[in-house]
Amino acid sequence: MIVLARGGGPVPARRTGRSVVDVPQQQRVRRSSRQRDAVQASLAGTDAFVSAQDLYASMREQGNPIGLATVYRALQGMVEDAEVDVLRTDDGEAVYRRCSPSHHHHLVCRRCGRTVEVEGPDVEAWASSVAAAHGFSDPDHVVEVFGTCAECHAAQDAEAARRS
Repeated sequence: MIVLARGGGPVPARRTGRSVVDVPQQQRVRRSSRQRDAVQASLAGTDAFVSAQDLYASMREQGNPIGLATVYRALQGMVEDAEVDVLRTDDGEAVYRRCSPSHHHHLVCRRCGRTVEVEGPDVEAWASSVAAAHGFSDPDHVVEVFGTCAECHAAQDAEAARRS
C-alpha cells in the first residue's frame, strides 16, 4: 500500500516490517558485480534521492554502458539488503538514496526533495509506548516528516514579495 502525502512530495515506500537483523547473514550477502558496484558508486556521489531513470541517465552520460533493467535490479537488491532507502514521489515513482546503516528518520522537503536524516529518541519512546498500550512488543517503525526546507521557504517568501 502506498500512502500519498497531502501537498505532494515523496512518501514512504511499502515496508515489510521485517528488520534486516531478522534475516540470517548468509541470506543478506549478495555477490558483488561490476554493475552493482557502479550503481553503488553513483548513488554515493549524491545526497539527494534519485530515480532509477535519472541514475541510469547519469551513469550513461559518464560512459557506463549499463542497462536500465540492471540499474533496477541493483537498486532492488540494495533495498532488500538495507543499503539504500526508497521513497515514492506523489506520482508513484520510486526514488533511492544511500543511507546510514543506523536506525534513522527523514525530513523531506515537499518542493525540492531535499532529505535530511535525523535521529529521534522521542519518536522511539513514542513508538514503544503506543505499541505497549495496544499489547504489542518489539515495535518497528518508519518515520518520514514532510515539510518545506529553509531554502524553498525563502524562495516562496521572495516570490510572494515580488507578486505584491
